[in-house]
Amino acid sequence: MAVAGESSVLSAEVKAVAAGWMLEFSCCCLCRHFGGGCPAEFQRWSDVAHALINGLSKIPAHQEKTVYLCQLLIRIAKGKKLECYFENSKRISPLESALSFWTLLEREEVELEKLHKDIRQLIQIQIVAVYMENGYFKEAAEALERLFTDSESDKPLRMKLATVIKSKDPYVPLLQTFSYNVLISKIKSYIELFMKENETNFLLQAAIKEVESQGPGAITLQSKTVNADKNIKENFETKQRLTKEQHSTTDQSPGDVRDPAVRPHSGGRLKKRTVLQSLNGLQNVEKHGHALVSVRKRQRWTYKEDLQLKLGVKEFGVGNWAKILVHGDFNNRTSVMLKDRWRTLCKIHQG
Repeated sequence: MAVAGESSVLSAEVKAVAAGWMLEFSCCCLCRHFGGGCPAEFQRWSDVAHALINGLSKIPAHQEKTVYLCQLLIRIAKGKKLECYFENSKRISPLESALSFWTLLEREEVELEKLHKDIRQLIQIQIVAVYMENGYFKEAAEALERLFTDSESDKPLRMKLATVIKSKDPYVPLLQTFSYNVLISKIKSYIELFMKENETNFLLQAAIKEVESQGPGAITLQSKTVNADKNIKENFETKQRLTKEQHSTTDQSPGDVRDPAVRPHSGGRLKKRTVLQSLNGLQNVEKHGHALVSVRKRQRWTYKEDLQLKLGVKEFGVGNWAKILVHGDFNNRTSVMLKDRWRTLCKIHQG
């Protein structure tokens, strides 16, 4: 019983360490995608970070800053969406919730006083600005009451914002000068400092070593295989589209042809010409696609890929290589490569 108990404790400790590495890596990805041109990627890593944070029974002291930053970035990214709620009270906007985590971050470090103050004031200004932009002037006034203490240092900004709210004009110079974009820019400056402090992220360093161990040609080869996959996918989608167009032309009923809105002669010739041109273009793409695919055949099949292939054949049957490819993880391979590998596996088992 004692041994089982020790094993259970060890397992929990191992899981906690692994989750910690994953959380740090998720935070790193959030920082990289924050305010970038790919909100979908930021949202994906937001979901990962959120799930990991929710899985923590207690935040380890050395990870408090990481957790606070993740929570801050997630809320700032949703700052203009007042329909999003992060607190129990619906009165608290995403930016007000973000401000609470910024306060926690400020307590974690003291050497960035100027940057801290700038970001704090920008969040406070934008809390009011977002309400006003949506016409919620009463809510803006209520938020103002929650935001500021009786500190003399806060008094000038508080009075300016109170005047802005009374004007009911969301386009006053104060709100335009200290805009949301300025807030994003300032937080990016903070992120850069955070990233420099956390360059030793374990998972990131392990991934870099793994890529470097594959040699200088590994990245180039990976790039080529991705391009080849893209060409093959485009070929397949184009063929499907052309087949549908041909079927729709063939299946057209006499009643459709007589429709006065349709011009059967010129339209038919145009569609036929378009199909022929597309087919000619497709042949050219296929030539280049196959040339790139030949590069990828040098990749050795791993045990994991063989297992995925066997499971795929078991689920979808021999010959359904496209389905197996979509549902498995085959390191940028093609359906033709799956078919060839299956033949090789069959020969090995027969031998």
